[in-house]
Amino acid sequence: MKKLLTLILLLIAGDRIYSQEKIIKGSLFEGIAVAGYVDQGVYFNCTGPAVKYIFAPKSCLLLGLLPSLKLKEDKVESGKPKNSWITPSLGFGLTAVFRHIAIQLPAFYTAKTSAADGKWRLGVGMGYKF
Repeated sequence: MKKLLTLILLLIAGDRIYSQEKIIKGSLFEGIAVAGYVDQGVYFNCTGPAVKYIFAPKSCLLLGLLPSLKLKEDKVESGKPKNSWITPSLGFGLTAVFRHIAIQLPAFYTAKTSAADGKWRLGVGMGYKF
C-alpha cells in the first residue's frame, strides 16, 4: 500500500512539469478497456464511475470503480464443488492514461470460501483508451 501511495504522489508531483491547468472532475465512463493479472488469474474490465484528474493535454489519472470479468480456474479437491471460471466482479483502483495507453492498479475482493478467508487482492493491467 505504501508503494501505491508513493506512486500516486510521484504522478501528482510530476504534473507540474507538463501542465499549466489542472482539472478534477467526475466521470461515468471513459472508454478505456484493460486486461491484467490478479490472484493467479486474468481480468478484463472497463473504467466505471471515477474521479478524473487531468494533468496534461492527453494524460489523466482516474480513481474509481472497475466493472470486471475475472477468469480463474479453481484448484479443487475431490468431492468439493467447483466455481465457475468466469466471474463478474467489481474492483476499485487507480488508472493512469498517457495518450492512448492505460496502466491500471486494481484491487479486487475475493470472497471467503471453505478453503480460504476473504481478502483484497492487488493486480496490475494494461489497456487502451478509445
